[in-house]
Amino acid sequence: MYRYLLLGLAAIVLFISCNSNDKEQIFTKEELAIINDTLSPLMKVFVITDKSDSLLLRRTTTELSNAELQSKAYETLCKRMVKTVTDSTVDGVGIAGPQVGISRRVVAVQRYDKEGAPFEVYPNIYIKEYSKETVPGREGCLSVPRSTLSEQEMECGVVRSEWVIISYTDARELKAVQDTVKGYTARIFQHETDHLEGILYTDRIQPTTQP
Repeated sequence: MYRYLLLGLAAIVLFISCNSNDKEQIFTKEELAIINDTLSPLMKVFVITDKSDSLLLRRTTTELSNAELQSKAYETLCKRMVKTVTDSTVDGVGIAGPQVGISRRVVAVQRYDKEGAPFEVYPNIYIKEYSKETVPGREGCLSVPRSTLSEQEMECGVVRSEWVIISYTDARELKAVQDTVKGYTARIFQHETDHLEGILYTDRIQPTTQP
């Protein structure tokens, strides 16, 4: 009787464990197919000139779970995002999940405010505070080909806050971290986090005399 009771308890524990794992599904099949695509070392950059790409670029993204942050797939995603944005044919300063077909809250940003200007990846990122002080400036985007812009649009700029306070998840410690970012790097963070809300810089452009 005692033996059967133990077996029953073991079965319940296994059932609960399986259900828990199901709830922490590691990415979707579609996302994994994009992340683990070995046909090219670079990820496809989604552009507004493609109808299906444009639909994804306009979506609001979702956060990454702790299980996803500690997965091999996430590690691969980070490496491939950085490799894509740093490729000589791209020459970008930042890239967001939606731009590579992954509708999640993750960006890779070049930290010009740090020695060596390294690229760093920020999961579950939000901007918690914007400075009241603003500055206009021209921007570009890997997902918005210049050929789609009018001459007037090319001469326009985007007004951004001079500094921001960002919040994101430390993928190793699985804890929330905050950081204050200033200057050009703050502009990059604002541009990339806009992508996570389905916003393109062209939605914000306005006439400016800023070079």
